Amino acid sequence: MTGGPDRPSRPPTMADIAAHLGVSRQLVSLVFRDAPGASEETRRRVREAAAELGFRPHVAARSLRRTHSTDLGVIFAPAHSTELEMVEHIYSAASAEGYDVILSAQTAGRSTDEAADELLGHRCAGLVVIGSHLGHAGMRALSRRAVVPVVDVGSRMRNADYDVVRSSGDRGIDDMVTYLAETGHRQIAYVDPAAMPASAVRRKGYDRATERLGLAADVLSVPGRYRRGDYFEEAGAAAARQLLERAELPTAVVTPNDHTAVGVLQILLRAGVRIPEDVSLTGFDDSPIARLSSVDLTTVRQDPALMGTAAVEAAVRRIRDGAAAPAETVVETWLVKRGSVAPPR
Repeated sequence: MTGGPDRPSRPPTMADIAAHLGVSRQLVSLVFRDAPGASEETRRRVREAAAELGFRPHVAARSLRRTHSTDLGVIFAPAHSTELEMVEHIYSAASAEGYDVILSAQTAGRSTDEAADELLGHRCAGLVVIGSHLGHAGMRALSRRAVVPVVDVGSRMRNADYDVVRSSGDRGIDDMVTYLAETGHRQIAYVDPAAMPASAVRRKGYDRATERLGLAADVLSVPGRYRRGDYFEEAGAAAARQLLERAELPTAVVTPNDHTAVGVLQILLRAGVRIPEDVSLTGFDDSPIARLSSVDLTTVRQDPALMGTAAVEAAVRRIRDGAAAPAETVVETWLVKRGSVAPPR
């Protein structure tokens, strides 16, 4: 708190509010704990004085006094824009259910387990894990160690240990390959960023569509570290370089992530390949970068509002009903057609 003629040069306390109003500190404490024993007029005066003095309740201390936590822990990778969009909607969905959100990041140097330990130290009532690099065994171990309900937002299937919220990624990629085939494409390559948590589900859609349509599968699998901020762009760039080494380019390239598509786009454009005149290109997510006029990417939309809300609802369901079994929620996807697809050359 900024010092002044009538204010201390430190954050104000409940004792300062009590002195300001000429009441006891215990009475002020009753107001901020929403405990009985104070009139509505007193509560109004205390809150007005708190606002005037710039007082903010100690959130951590208040949380420790609660019988039941109302904090929801969320683990996410800040390097990936789709996860940031989900977090934005998780806040509003949690607030509507009466929960606060505490964030913990998984980064190139910080694992999901480290992020989870931080949130469990805050006594969160449940954990939402977005896009974890952990496999099923790792998520199962985390859910058993956490004790509280755990929701995996990403790619895994229904199981007995933790809830799963995922988009219909296989169907979305299947729909995209079908759309390209209807546009006239027969040579459709697929970029597979193997470290992406949803990689296997989305690859399944490509394999299913090419088999059903009688097309030759053409998969470029690219390794790497999912938690690296540049992973998707670099995976796309690596795949594009492989394509450029061929005698003939495919007529279309499908990617399971918009940033991967942008990596492909940049390398092909620099090599003089026109999009979509020479090669059609598609993504997945409908992230902000796909909507840029300079990118104009045809993609599969995975709605972050629906995903974030479903994750909160899954966590709250099991927090409120301890006997409820973990479930799987599949959020539908749909095609967003833009200027990166055209009939084959």
